[in-house]
Amino acid sequence: MSSTATATQEELPTDPPLGALVTANPAAARVLERFGLDYCCGGQTRLTVACLEAGVDPDEVRAAVADLDVASDVEWADLEPVELIAHILETHHTYLWDELPALEALAATVASVHGQRHPELIEVGALVAEFRAELEPHMARAERALFPMIGQLVDGTGPASAADLESGPIAAMRTEHDHAGDLLARIRQRSSNFELPADACASYTSLYQRLEAMENDTHLHVHKENNVLFEAVPGL
Repeated sequence: MSSTATATQEELPTDPPLGALVTANPAAARVLERFGLDYCCGGQTRLTVACLEAGVDPDEVRAAVADLDVASDVEWADLEPVELIAHILETHHTYLWDELPALEALAATVASVHGQRHPELIEVGALVAEFRAELEPHMARAERALFPMIGQLVDGTGPASAADLESGPIAAMRTEHDHAGDLLARIRQRSSNFELPADACASYTSLYQRLEAMENDTHLHVHKENNVLFEAVPGL
């Protein structure tokens, strides 16, 4: 970012924070997801501590990460704050604005058809609706307030200081990210890790596949904000 280049995967310490691991190689997100390690809201937690809390062998995680190719899209980790905001808007906000209403409608349809035999779908549908109700205002606040304030702080045109942002909108965004992560965890738990039953139809299958894709995208989205963008705000 700005004045300091992001560490490469080879330059990281043997016990890096989870967020730094994904920033160095975004492909590591898939490994951490597989082991149930939270790199977005828990991005400051070091690998060994996170593995201990999750009951995972850290050497197994290190080996899996070492086997990865370095992702070609790692360039976002070295974008300046305003450029990273544009990337987040284009890559993640656009996706969620389109996907959230479609997923809520699909979840309601699948629950109405299969909910009697699979009652967990009713709760999954309610959680998806709650997630949308949380995320859409959250994104709107970021687009209308926080992101412009960061841009103004970077170019020196705004009244807010870095301390104002950290104690106000950034702190609020981090809290909302935590809640969004909790909702995603509950969706995963109620769907039994998106495991499909034998009688799942095409819509049922599509719902679980798209929910898992949204979970993965949101985790990376939150990581980019919590552990890259907010850390790069001048003065923080």
